[in-house]
Amino acid sequence: MANDFIAPDGHPRCQWCGGAAEFLPYHDKEWGFPVEDDQRLFEKLCLESFQSGLSWRTILNKRENFRAAFHHFDFHQVAYFGEDDVQRLLQDAGIIRHRGKIEATINNAQRAKEMVEQEGSLAAFFWRYEPIELATPQTQTTSPESIALAKELKKRGWKFFGPTTAFAFMQAMGLLNDHSLTCVTREQVEQARQTFQRPA
Repeated sequence: MANDFIAPDGHPRCQWCGGAAEFLPYHDKEWGFPVEDDQRLFEKLCLESFQSGLSWRTILNKRENFRAAFHHFDFHQVAYFGEDDVQRLLQDAGIIRHRGKIEATINNAQRAKEMVEQEGSLAAFFWRYEPIELATPQTQTTSPESIALAKELKKRGWKFFGPTTAFAFMQAMGLLNDHSLTCVTREQVEQARQTFQRPA
């Protein structure tokens, strides 16, 4: 397709890969591959919330700093952060110093703990929203499932997580294969999804 990005290896990728050098390894190794690890799911939820109003490149470049600041997004630890931790994070130039988003991350860690108690795991909850019918790849920024997911999370007390953020989370964590039809990584993701054991 004319819109493909041709990578240095000569193979086509999703167009957004051409936006920055660091996008290519993220695209090839992470984006769209199915995830069931609760800590990785929580990390992505938090980073997507921090991205709100910013570029993913900004977040990706700061990801290791975020991991260090938030105990690698172990929500069992983050749930106990207090005002001293908020102040520490507001002084951390390596992350996005936004009080609302920092406090939302702590709140969401508490909600994640509750969800594990209620549902067994974060993965068991989120994978219930795997779409059945898919639109043409990369033609939408929300879906009925992402709208339903955001609504349910809001009902459960989660913050900074609307339908667009939910859809980006679902794309990245493999709940759908949204790689472009001619992207060389699409088939790898499809194979991974076919062998993936959906969490019960």
